[in-house]
Amino acid sequence: MRQFVTFLFVLFICSPVTLHCQQTFRIMSYNVENLFDSENDPEKDDESFLPEGVLHWTKGRYYHKLQQISKVIAAAGEWRTPALVGLCEVENDSTLIHLLQRTPLSQQHYRYCMTNSPDKRGIDVALLYQRDQFAYIGHESLRIEFKKHPEKRSRDILHVYGKVLSGDTLDVFVCHFPSRSGGEKATEPDRKDASVRLRKACDSLFSCRQNALLIIMGDFNDTPSDVSIHKELRAIAYPATFISPHSLYNLFSAPRLLSKPGSHKYQGEWAQLDQIIVSGTLINPGKSMHLLPESIKIFDPSFLLVPDKTHLGKRPFRTFYGYKYEGGYSDHLPILTDFSLSLAPQEY
Repeated sequence: MRQFVTFLFVLFICSPVTLHCQQTFRIMSYNVENLFDSENDPEKDDESFLPEGVLHWTKGRYYHKLQQISKVIAAAGEWRTPALVGLCEVENDSTLIHLLQRTPLSQQHYRYCMTNSPDKRGIDVALLYQRDQFAYIGHESLRIEFKKHPEKRSRDILHVYGKVLSGDTLDVFVCHFPSRSGGEKATEPDRKDASVRLRKACDSLFSCRQNALLIIMGDFNDTPSDVSIHKELRAIAYPATFISPHSLYNLFSAPRLLSKPGSHKYQGEWAQLDQIIVSGTLINPGKSMHLLPESIKIFDPSFLLVPDKTHLGKRPFRTFYGYKYEGGYSDHLPILTDFSLSLAPQEY
């Protein structure tokens, strides 16, 4: 009886002669708040994250942090972990190797690629990908040139490209734009420069690929309405009345679609610093890979939040609150989006 029901289910989702099965492709973006190992890198400013440093970053705390991140990724996947996970604030390859080999994620067969940026603190961005859902082809680091501060060194933009099960080539960008440290307005030109560099890369792909499928995700240190995003990157608020294939659409620009007023809370104010932006080619429901609009969400299970005793309400359960060790997860909440894939036809 069970086999008969399964057969009927297959018939329901597939055509009679040639099977055109659908599969959900989930992506996740997560700023994990300073995933440093506890070893000294003499070329980077990582002294705070050493056992003798001001934060007393011991191996025990480090491995606890790895387990916490693993828990979030597993929970965000529900039935299976996300196909792609963009990570911000990872120190080096060692942290990712430990994350994927010394936590329950070892059962998920993730692979990774990451940048090797000149950021003085030594933090980078990375992409985890499941090999059975994303066939890696290559990646590159995009260096940002700062017009106002030519001496500035920041995180590179990670560009990864590969094949998905529909047979399409997917280009993924993982970003961590320059911070607001030093003042939002004073640092705004740096984030504008980062957006200009990113937009140039997107336009290049639009010009050389007939059906370019682009996903951009990360921590932009700006909201969807800030100049760097809506003007320089030209990311249009979603939903939109008209969808152009070679335009970019910000899936996290409409607060009414989200469960929280933001993914990051600072001095009592929530802000949507974490965003997922896609090309118009991924919004058309008639395409072999397309957005599932109802899936756009901030991932905010109760274990990621604690009471905000200073500003009331809730706040993210962090690893550190100031210099106080909390042993939580991150100062950011993850964000998620699903896409539907029409699998490459198979004859039966």
